[in-house]
Amino acid sequence: MKLVFASNNKNKIEEIKHQLPGDIELLSLEDIGCFEEIPETATTIEGNAILKADYVTKNYGYNCFADDTGLEVTALNGAPGVYSARYAGEAKDANANMDKLLAELKTAKDRSANFKTVIALNLNGSQYLFTGIVNGIITEEKTGDKGFGYDPVFKPEGKNLTFAQISLQEKTAMSHRGRAVKKLIDFLNK
Repeated sequence: MKLVFASNNKNKIEEIKHQLPGDIELLSLEDIGCFEEIPETATTIEGNAILKADYVTKNYGYNCFADDTGLEVTALNGAPGVYSARYAGEAKDANANMDKLLAELKTAKDRSANFKTVIALNLNGSQYLFTGIVNGIITEEKTGDKGFGYDPVFKPEGKNLTFAQISLQEKTAMSHRGRAVKKLIDFLNK
């Protein structure tokens, strides 16, 4: 069976490819000739994952899955949430996003937050959603040089290090995306 991952992020694709059952051929957007930017105009993380999966299924006819991720900060009423990638503007600059977040939390006593990933799977005419959440806190400064996005300011529960200070393997085992992908893989392995 061919299954499209609605992404051109080669690292994410490679990471997931090795976890899928052997009878599934994983294709990227590039593999199916989809080079347009798929609009992410929903107001929720779930909505954006669904939009991307539906776009590929409707326009290209493939079984497909797509993910969307957001950082939800308690003191900011769940922001940046669905707007995490462009929190500091359309440039999607990770450092600018972290700087804005740290500035907004400067006097906050509650620094609790969670990362949330939702995967929408369109398979044989049905849609399934898989959610992964990891709780933690926002640090007071950026620490570490691994990972991407908000990893240097997010310390997961039970760890004294940020996501940017631990190995990719360790992060994948406990992260929001890792948890959502595991649910997807378990479902596909049934």
